[in-house]
Amino acid sequence: MEWFTADGYWLSRLIFQRSLAVLYLVAFLAAALQFRALIGERGMLPVPALLRHTHWRLAPGLFRLHYSDRFFAVVAWAGCAVALALIAGVDAYVPLWAGMLLWALPWVLYLSIVQVGQVWYGFGWESLLLETGFLAVFIGSGDTAPPVLVLWLLRWLLFRVEFGAGLIKIRGDSCWRRLTCLEFHHETQPMPGPLSWFFHRLPKPVHRVEVAANHVTQLLVPFLLFTPQPVASLAAGLMIVTQLWLVLSGNFAWLNWLTITLALSAVDWSRVAGEPPAQSAPPLWYEVVVIAVTVLVVALSYRPARNLLSRRQVMNRSFDPLHLVNTYGAFGSISRVRLEVVVEGTREPVLHEGTRWQEYGFRGKPGDPRRLPRQFAPYHLRLDWMMWFAALSPAYARSWFGPFVERLLENDRDTLRLLRHNPFPDEPPVHVRARVYRYRYTSWRELRETGNWWHRDYVREFMRPASLGPSFAARPRGRGGPH
Repeated sequence: MEWFTADGYWLSRLIFQRSLAVLYLVAFLAAALQFRALIGERGMLPVPALLRHTHWRLAPGLFRLHYSDRFFAVVAWAGCAVALALIAGVDAYVPLWAGMLLWALPWVLYLSIVQVGQVWYGFGWESLLLETGFLAVFIGSGDTAPPVLVLWLLRWLLFRVEFGAGLIKIRGDSCWRRLTCLEFHHETQPMPGPLSWFFHRLPKPVHRVEVAANHVTQLLVPFLLFTPQPVASLAAGLMIVTQLWLVLSGNFAWLNWLTITLALSAVDWSRVAGEPPAQSAPPLWYEVVVIAVTVLVVALSYRPARNLLSRRQVMNRSFDPLHLVNTYGAFGSISRVRLEVVVEGTREPVLHEGTRWQEYGFRGKPGDPRRLPRQFAPYHLRLDWMMWFAALSPAYARSWFGPFVERLLENDRDTLRLLRHNPFPDEPPVHVRARVYRYRYTSWRELRETGNWWHRDYVREFMRPASLGPSFAARPRGRGGPH
């Protein structure tokens, strides 16, 4: 079937595959380095406890067969190894069926991790990586031209990512309709980057242009993905530029880079790629598999598509346990005030007004007002992100914050590895407490005079001082907003 393949898209596929393999590597590396403290056998939300209380049909994966920290480490590091092999292009030197199995392996491994990740893996980019990785299994490799159907499915995915994000904004916070959201967002986003302070200080008319350009890119441009070339390539290019702007202005794990990867697959590189390599006709079994997968994805797209049209649109939702077709979106509402939970400890056994509290330092989230935020994306600091949600509402932290504090009181090695600074390197603290502060960016004058990138004011208590013992209790208190 001549219509089945798109010979001119061999370079588009190559760029897409290598970029996706890099993001797989980042995801598996983050899992390998962070899992023990978060979901390990002695973690804040242990996987064994989850497996005892959930049915396998709701979250199938390898860990339903067996779980141990050692086995999880094997899975995560094996994922890194496979990703490196895919980056090196090993899939191009093996038969088609073997290349498909090679791409299926990281999908199965990462799906197994997400299924037991609980709140730490509840972000939209986890499902996006899985959905993209699933389609990558069927895009072919080597001397087989990429199938047209899979290329269209990738565009359908990119359409849902962008259009869903645009709709949730227009339907959500009124500041998106007034073009004023970015007067707050660069300051209140979950994890600012090193340039976020400067983005926040741009003139208000520039912020309005930013929002207007975002609406055009997310609400109008996605439809152009389904038009003939070169219009589809221009549409993908506009999305790439917008995503690079977001990369510069904040830390959103691999969300922006994965969206760029999807957009790259929609670009027609034939004018710069030169003559395509010799490509053979796809075998019949491959055509049958691709058609069957296309039918499956179209059928599973019904609920996500209906969600796009619904006035009660939800974002970042999976409608099937394998995360094959999902809904996406971000920042349907924008915080006007930045709240941060500051965690402190002391070695003093008896607390009094003059007790000296020392602050724990986190890698990504704001803490020390003098510290310029760092660039971590596409790497994902899961604890730092959840601390941002905890500041919005203690309800986000009730399941894990107590265990987190308990491990600080024990100077747990794995937990401390998630932090930038431990003020108690020799002996653990006797008490730990948490307080909520309002953070705002300093002005140019304040920055020159004090050297501080942030100014912070105490708002309220988040958690009373807690210590180890039979009556240990470390529960977040109160509401998420300032009093």
